[in-house]
Amino acid sequence: MKEKVVLAYSGGLDTTAIIPWLKENFDYEVICVCIDCGQEEELDGLEERALSCGAAKLYIEDVVDELCDDFIMPCVKAHAVYENKYLLGTSMARPLIAKRLVEIARKEGATAICHGATGKGNDQIRFELGIKALAPDLKIIAAWRSDKWTLDSRESEIEYCRQHGITLPFSADSSYSRDRNIWHISHEGLELEDPANAPNYDHLLVLGVTPERAPEEGEEVTMTFEKGVPTSINGKKMKVSDIIRELNKLGGKHGIGIVDIVENRVVGMKSRCVYETPGGTILYEAHQQLEELILDRETTDLKLDMGNKLAQITYEGKWFTPLREAVCAFIDKTQEYVTGEVKFKLYKGNIIKQGTTSPYSLYDEDIASFTTGDLYDHHDAEGFINLFGLSTKVRALKLNK
Repeated sequence: MKEKVVLAYSGGLDTTAIIPWLKENFDYEVICVCIDCGQEEELDGLEERALSCGAAKLYIEDVVDELCDDFIMPCVKAHAVYENKYLLGTSMARPLIAKRLVEIARKEGATAICHGATGKGNDQIRFELGIKALAPDLKIIAAWRSDKWTLDSRESEIEYCRQHGITLPFSADSSYSRDRNIWHISHEGLELEDPANAPNYDHLLVLGVTPERAPEEGEEVTMTFEKGVPTSINGKKMKVSDIIRELNKLGGKHGIGIVDIVENRVVGMKSRCVYETPGGTILYEAHQQLEELILDRETTDLKLDMGNKLAQITYEGKWFTPLREAVCAFIDKTQEYVTGEVKFKLYKGNIIKQGTTSPYSLYDEDIASFTTGDLYDHHDAEGFINLFGLSTKVRALKLNK
């Protein structure tokens, strides 16, 4: 019997060409695995395409709820943002994809896992670190880094498939390189490769519109959270995945969550990408508005550091590590009382506060008001300031001498 290889299969040109390439160069039986993270219509026709290209079988694994509950929500709770802009849409999905690839490889008795990520990107790192953490005995084949991979353009891949009797629904026309899941869609290539160019948003956007094209009237939204997890929109209780879908519609309609960033890849180069994360942007902001009422100053300060650390861990593909588990344990503790209701208005790319309430709010109107009350006497501040600024005053006195 031939050895089996599990191929991370998207149905795109690269992974379609990899099927006959694996059979020709390694004599493997190819098991294609497509991980459904919410790509929607991109999954249409995949089984017929995979089998017609020589795959022995195709798995389509729906992991949307697991992605939302176990990978996206930890990042939302932490307010994990990479380089102040990127909401980790691709990064959060990759460890789950690696996990499911390993599970199918075990089920099929495969000896190797193959992916089509390029040697310049972050995804090769995320896939391979995930596989190494969960199945260090499995061989990893990175097609684009293999000496046997000689296909260096869309044209050469299409010609290779044609030579192997494969009819493709692809053309050699240039298009954006995209990655889509329930959380976001990313766009790279074409005019974006030159940072001096403005994005062609009329051609580029998929999930929504620019703020200029958004409705002239704002739309008010009410959300509830329990222990940091969203539970309802406008009074309707939903699971997390459905909340993200609904927020995507609302955010896309009002021009929310479009980010144009030049980011630092793990491999050392800079790359430019436009991300659409309409629902995610709303969810991050609503969660943070609620946290403002509940977390004390010291916890908030440390949580900022932990959020940045989780963003780095996730971006670098180190999800299955003790450090990630430890950071998430800290974050989960901070969410114990993040329960309440958030109201906001969506208007032309903006998320505008309309009021926040929580039974665990630390905001006390009697203390915060300008009126002197029993809990706070203005005179108490004098002694505090003297002690708090003592080192500053002593240094100034010494310098004056």
